[in-house]
Amino acid sequence: MLWLLLSSGTALCEALKDVTGKQALKSVDEYSVLLGFSTVGALLMGSFMLVTEGMPPLGPRYGLALLVGGSLNILAFTLYFRAIKTADLSLTVPLVTLTPLFLLVTSPIIVGEWPTGLDAVGVVFLIVGSYVLNLKSSQGFTLAPLRTIATNAGSRAMVGVAFIWSITSNFDKVGTLNSSSLFWGMSLFAMVAMGMVPFVGQRIFLHGFPAVIGPMRAQAKFIVLAGLFIAVGVSLQFAALTMAPVAQVVAVKRMSTMISVGFGYFLFGEIRLRERLLGAAIMVSGVAIMAID
Repeated sequence: MLWLLLSSGTALCEALKDVTGKQALKSVDEYSVLLGFSTVGALLMGSFMLVTEGMPPLGPRYGLALLVGGSLNILAFTLYFRAIKTADLSLTVPLVTLTPLFLLVTSPIIVGEWPTGLDAVGVVFLIVGSYVLNLKSSQGFTLAPLRTIATNAGSRAMVGVAFIWSITSNFDKVGTLNSSSLFWGMSLFAMVAMGMVPFVGQRIFLHGFPAVIGPMRAQAKFIVLAGLFIAVGVSLQFAALTMAPVAQVVAVKRMSTMISVGFGYFLFGEIRLRERLLGAAIMVSGVAIMAID
C-alpha cells in the first residue's frame, strides 16, 4: 500500500500548492506568481531527474507534444491562478475534477480512447457534485447553482482549465512516452515560465521595476513553497505510478480538492463548508468510478 501513501502525499502537496499560491496572489499578479512558481518547479524537477534517472532519449513526437501541450498549459495555469485569486478555493478547485468529463470527448479524437459504461455513471456524479458545490440551502433545488458556475468568473475560469487539461492530458501521455515523466514535467513548467516572461516584462515596462519585483520579494516564500509543493507532489505521483495503475493514483490525487475545501474554510474564512465539501466528495467519487478499469 505504499502507492496509496505516496498518492495521498501528492494530494496534500496539490492542496498546499493552492494555499500558498492563493496567499501569494493577495498582493502579486498571477503572471509574476506563475513565473516564480513554475521556475522553481522546473529547477527542482530537473535536479531530481538528473540525480535519479539522468537525461532521457527524446522521441520524434516530443517536440510537437511540448509545443501544443506547453502552449495550452500556459493558458491553463494562467486561468487556474486567476480563478483562485478572484474566487474561493472551495468553490473553484473542485471544478478541476470536471476534466474527465471533457476527456470523454477529447480522448476519442486525439488518442482513440473511447468511454465505457462506468464513465457515464461517473459523469452523473460529476454533474451532481458540481451542482451541490454551488448549492445554497436557502435556494432549494433550482437551476441557480448551475447558473452560478456560468456567471462566477472564478468558476468559469476553472471550468476552462478543466477543458484545456482534458486536451493536454492526451499530449502529456505522448510527451511522457517520448521522454520520461520527470523530464516531461520539467519541460512543461519551463515552458510555462518562459510564457510568463513577456507578461511580467510588460508590467515592469508599464509600472516600473520596483512596483513589480517588490511584491514578488515580499511573497517570495509563498511563491517558492508553491513551486516546492508542485515538484514534490509530481515526484511522489510518478513514484506511485511505478507501483499502481494510473487511474487509481490519479483518483487518490483528486482528493486534493477536498483538502483544498477544508483549507479554504479554516485558513481563508470561506463559507458553506458543508455544501462545498459534499459537492467535492461527490465529484471525487465520480472520478474514482471513472478510474475503475
